[in-house]
Amino acid sequence: MRDAVIVDAVRTPVGKRGGSLSGVHPVDLSAHVLGALAERNGLDPSTVDDVVWGCVSQVGEQSGVVGRFAVLAAGWPESVPGVSVSRACGSSQQSVHFAAGLVIAGQYDIAVAGGGESMSRVPMGSARDAAGCGKPFGPLVRARYHRDREGEFDQGVGAELIAERYGLSRTQLDQHALDSHARAARAIDEGRFTAQIAPVTVTPEDGASRVFDTDEGVRRGSTLDRLATLKTPFKENGLVSAGNSSQISDGAAALLITTSDIARAQGWQPIARVHTAVLAGCDPVTMALGPIPATAKALKRAGLSLGDIGAFEVNEAFAPVTLAWLAETGAEYALLNPNGGAMAIGHPLGGSGARLMTTLVHHMRDNGIRYGLQAMCEAGGMANATVLELL
Repeated sequence: MRDAVIVDAVRTPVGKRGGSLSGVHPVDLSAHVLGALAERNGLDPSTVDDVVWGCVSQVGEQSGVVGRFAVLAAGWPESVPGVSVSRACGSSQQSVHFAAGLVIAGQYDIAVAGGGESMSRVPMGSARDAAGCGKPFGPLVRARYHRDREGEFDQGVGAELIAERYGLSRTQLDQHALDSHARAARAIDEGRFTAQIAPVTVTPEDGASRVFDTDEGVRRGSTLDRLATLKTPFKENGLVSAGNSSQISDGAAALLITTSDIARAQGWQPIARVHTAVLAGCDPVTMALGPIPATAKALKRAGLSLGDIGAFEVNEAFAPVTLAWLAETGAEYALLNPNGGAMAIGHPLGGSGARLMTTLVHHMRDNGIRYGLQAMCEAGGMANATVLELL
């Protein structure tokens, strides 16, 4: 019986909006991790059956098939195809699901899954703004959910509703953000990210090239008092601020996926097996609650209990997302995003699922953790969840 294993996972450092990666074309950013993945593993690119690539804002510099253009930008053979996938914030986690499923089915032998996003160069909402021809959901969807606000469902408003539903305080949200930054800072200081990051040589406007190798959104030394001064843009006197939300970021990540048998023949030692991959749907207004049913579904299908999981990566789109997930699952706080999450590291939309999984598999290997679980909330009321098993 065929399986799907992750041989290696690599990512760029995550850049802030307008930061170190803002001068890099998103296709070139994606090509960078493809090249690093091949070099690290002695991969012959001509053996890759497909590059499955997540990208959310598919407009402007990301309007083409980014997966395909990344292949060409990386100098890989023209015979290697690529495809772009969009499942909102979970796009590159979905890319892993697609690649793993096709490897198990025997349609692919070797695949690369991942994704990338340059939110500096292609701002969030660019696709909608460029179209200029109406709202994305249509009148029937809006009527079903009785939305009175103009435009699309507002994820920030949804996060405020979640905070209210779970009785969360501003202090709890801000403390959660501080914890995320502290964990990420500790991971950087202890070198936990070194093996997973492919440094990028960047050339700022002053023309002096330098090597960018460290996530630059991590803030040190902030306090509850400072965070409490930030405005709450989604609701007057609300709870959700820029300080307890994910950061707008640039970045890319890639994973090499094949079967155990093929890995052995290639001389590769895989890190983990894709044990279980599921999806769940939920109310699109409070869409960020999706990881809760997705986690339950993944555990049930995997035949595992919460206590079997040694590490959780749940995307910190907003602090209420992960705090509500904790309240519903009863998971141990220390096991959730142990190296920091999107509030600290950043959230480069189409690349985030692969970034989280890259961080997760390296953390599992470094700490001998048998099972890890990842979940992502997604616009429209969906979530991916993946259980990985250490090899």
